[in-house]
Amino acid sequence: MSNEVKQPKKYGFKAFIPMFVFLGLYLGGGIYFTLAGTVEQPWNQFPRHAAILIGIVVAFLMNRYMPLPEKISKFCKAAGDEGCMLMCMIFLVAGAFSGVCKSMGGVTSVVNLGLSVLPVHFVLPGIFIITALVATAIGTSSGALVAIAPIALAIAEETGASIPLYFAAVYGGALFGDNLSIISDTTIAATAAVGAEMKDKFRMNFLIALPAALLSIVVYFFLGKGAAPISGDMSYNLLHLIPYIYVLITALCGMDVFVVLFSGTFIAGIVGIVTGSMTIAGFVQAIGTGMAGMMSTAIVAILLRGLIGIISEYGGVDWLITAMRKRVHSRKGAEYCISAMSGLLDFALINNTIAIMIAGPLAKDIADEHHIAPKRVASLLDIFACAVHGMAPHGGGMLTLSGFYAALNPLLVVKYNVYCIFLMIAAIVTIQFGLMRTKEEKEYIQQQKQASIK
Repeated sequence: MSNEVKQPKKYGFKAFIPMFVFLGLYLGGGIYFTLAGTVEQPWNQFPRHAAILIGIVVAFLMNRYMPLPEKISKFCKAAGDEGCMLMCMIFLVAGAFSGVCKSMGGVTSVVNLGLSVLPVHFVLPGIFIITALVATAIGTSSGALVAIAPIALAIAEETGASIPLYFAAVYGGALFGDNLSIISDTTIAATAAVGAEMKDKFRMNFLIALPAALLSIVVYFFLGKGAAPISGDMSYNLLHLIPYIYVLITALCGMDVFVVLFSGTFIAGIVGIVTGSMTIAGFVQAIGTGMAGMMSTAIVAILLRGLIGIISEYGGVDWLITAMRKRVHSRKGAEYCISAMSGLLDFALINNTIAIMIAGPLAKDIADEHHIAPKRVASLLDIFACAVHGMAPHGGGMLTLSGFYAALNPLLVVKYNVYCIFLMIAAIVTIQFGLMRTKEEKEYIQQQKQASIK
């Protein structure tokens, strides 16, 4: 009788089956009820919680070599990841800030002021530009989303425009800033992983991202022309703008986003009490209502992070990296591999920073082998992680947006998120046609050609 201890099985591609089950049920259910047209809020008919829970059960049923208590332990450890818990705290505090601002009239004042100053068809591109500037300055897409998304939602509702369209403009702008900012965690992760200078990576990224952003502004200008003219009471109170101004200024000064939103919530409450639009009891109730609205989003994030942990434990991430590495046979193939690896890891892990950190060391090895400049590698890692993040219907940013509007159809946000589409196209063009190469890279390529002729 053998006493050999059986090791937990590594499933490779099959490790992603629980994720496919979750996406199939959630996206499939939403699409089915949308096409059926028989119910309101079709994307709420098969809740994400239920879809993820079924995916988790499938994950627990796999790998009989691993005891169930061990699977549960690994799931809980991944679900309680520090980054995930921080994201959930930001969700809840963002909900509190949004709830208090809405209750004391801040959202109405901001919307009415903006619509009084700008023509309706300029509002949508303006939202994209403002979000992009804020995200670039503060270095985080999540901070920009929680600050601008409630305002975009209120404007869309006021003008009768598409809510997914306005959310897409916010999301695209937020990812523009997250991708470019030198204080963004994705920039720091990408440059550190491959040994690139931040200023060099910024220049490389900017030349790719700027055309994508300009095209997005043009598209949003034409899409925004369909909004209905504004009529009725457009009054606003400038004092109600104080919480938003405070949040933007403190965020631009580099204060932690959690501290910014937490203190901003109390400032909004003070403004509401001083202006008579809110009582102390109303302030407390608004905090509770706002946090309750984000509770569902936080739970989804925790469950999803735990599921990803099990998939990684089953060897899914290792398989993905190894499978892609085997397909690199040329410089162009190396750039495509680096880009695809970053994007696919982000889609699987739902965290662009972690995706870059995992892909970075292997990307550096591939780049060294094919003499690709570090700034180019860092740029490709960051671009595709951010772009795919904006196209993932189950991504963290999409969870944030759905926390503000529960009936959100994530596929429509993906459809209208033209910036991420243009960004990927621009990057692919530079790969396919050998653009953006440094002097040293061109010299090496020329030497290789001469050597092959000899």
